[in-house]
Formats: sequence, C-alpha cells, structure tokens
Amino acid sequence: MLSDVRSYYGFAKDFSQAGYYETGQSQQIVKELSHEIRSGKLVTLSGVVGSGKTTMLRRIQETLAQDKEILVSKSLSVEKSQLSLPVLINALFYDLATEKDFKMPTQPEKRERVLRDLIRKRGKPIALFIDDAHDLHAKTLVGLKRLIEVVRDGNGTLSVVLAGHPKLKNDLRRPTMEEIGSRAAMFDLEGFGGDKVSYLKWLLTQCLGTKAKTEAAGKIDAALTEEALVLLSSRLSTPLQFDTYLTRAFEEGYRVGQKPVTVEVIESVLAKDIDDMEPRLTRHGYNAKVLGEVLNAKPREIRALLRGQLPAGRAQELQHEMLAVGIPL
Repeated sequence: MLSDVRSYYGFAKDFSQAGYYETGQSQQIVKELSHEIRSGKLVTLSGVVGSGKTTMLRRIQETLAQDKEILVSKSLSVEKSQLSLPVLINALFYDLATEKDFKMPTQPEKRERVLRDLIRKRGKPIALFIDDAHDLHAKTLVGLKRLIEVVRDGNGTLSVVLAGHPKLKNDLRRPTMEEIGSRAAMFDLEGFGGDKVSYLKWLLTQCLGTKAKTEAAGKIDAALTEEALVLLSSRLSTPLQFDTYLTRAFEEGYRVGQKPVTVEVIESVLAKDIDDMEPRLTRHGYNAKVLGEVLNAKPREIRALLRGQLPAGRAQELQHEMLAVGIPL
C-alpha cells in the first residue's frame, strides 16, 4: 500500500505485516502436526492458494524451536518440480552437520549411511519441511518415504512435512500412490469459515496500530463502512484475497477521495470472475495443463470446459471425472 494511502486512512503498516491470526482450527492443526512429527511420519498440510500454509509452517517451526525437542530442517530450493531426493538429502546435511569442514558424500549408498548415523548422533527427532510440495515428482515422494524408513532402521527419527495445494492431498489418495498416501498423516487448512468477519476486524485493527477495542472500532468505522466490511467478508475467503482487495480498495478510495471506503468502492475493485470455475480450480492447484493430464483430456477440451463452451454431455462427463478424483467444482 502506498505511504500516502496509509496516512490518509490511518494505517501504521501494510496488511501483509499484520502477523499471525490464530483460530481454533489452526491451534488444533499445530498441536496435531507437532504430535505426528514426533512420531516420525510423512505429514501433509494442504490448503488453497493464499490460505496461510507458509505462515502456519513458520508457526509450527517456531513452536518446535521453542520446545527444543525436535531439530528443524528446511528445503530452500525454489524449483520444486525439479527437486530430487539427493537435493533434499543435501538440505538435511546442510542443517544438521555441525563440523565446519564436513563434506557431504556423493556416492548414494555412503550418503544414506552417513545421514542415518548423523541423525542418530544428533539424538533428537528431525523434521524436514518442504513448502509448495504439490510440484514434487511421485518418484521423489516415494524416495522420501523410503528415507524415513532408512533413518528409522538406524534408530533415528525423521519426519517430512509437505505443504501444498489440495492437489497434493488428492494425488496422494490415488490408488497409484497408495504406498505413500496410506502412510501419510493429512491435514486440511480450511480457512476462516464463520470467522471471516472476525479476521477482517482483527486485520484492520493490527494495521491501524491500536489494541483497545473501543478505539479500534472507531478507527475501523472511519476507514471502512460496516456494509463494505460485510461485503468483503461474503466475497473473500483467504488471507491473500483480503490483503489484495483491501489494498486495492483503499488505494481506489484514496484516488477518488472516499473516506470511509464504501460498498461502491469495494464493488469497483473486486474481480467479477473471482468465483468462476477457472480461478477456483487454480487455487486448488489445477491449471489447464494439470487438468488435461489428470483427466486425460485434450488441451482444447479443457479450455472449452473452463470457458463454458464444451458440449453439455462432454462437460458433464469431465466434471464427473473431476469429482471422482477429488477436484472441487
């Protein structure tokens, strides 16, 4: 958000800097995830684009760091589709090795043996976190499962936490991925549910720089009308969406000199197709290319389906197949 806009409406910081919003569901997920990690498992956390998976991963890592009972390792590679098991093993070595002149083995058999011994010597369970894991190749997922078993056979404990779009969960539930999916502990980050209004008020309060309830309510009313707040809460569903459209709304309100921001301003910035099939599927990790691969359909058919131009019979057939593999409509 532009600094002039922040000053005009009284914001002390951008919405992206608000911090961590804790709900009953998020508390339960952090608790259960921490428990599963201590057991040495493959764990998945899935949620739509912008639902707060990365933020929750940070929260879990902070919780583990405070407890000091589990050592945390993270994959920093940004090209997840190219991420292989050897690269992930390197990440474990980078984070766990304590010797300054330590040299990672390059020969596979020796590499796994040295890693197993290193984990056992560290004397604590290890948690490897991988974000955007929906892009991992199936071969890599199988390798991670076997690596967990290798470490366990060496009297160590390794858990792998995968975070990604709902596509990740659906992929692991396919019969062809039964070897992995049947052994994975899966968690869904479902969003705010009925807490969207509460979240929006919390977000505004955090960024307006006040904690007193009466003062916060007054500042919110001065920045955003109650009708506009209700409209945003009814149309948006993720932290990313609230961040994006609140920023656009206040910048547009500043441009036209509207204070507080009204329903009319909100409607002028909200994308008209925000809830159409294509953006909804994309949030779940299914673009046209992925859909074509999953449904074994031609690209032109997928494009026609997303545009509502496919003959009714074929469209119904593809939609039935999508529902069968867990793709939402």
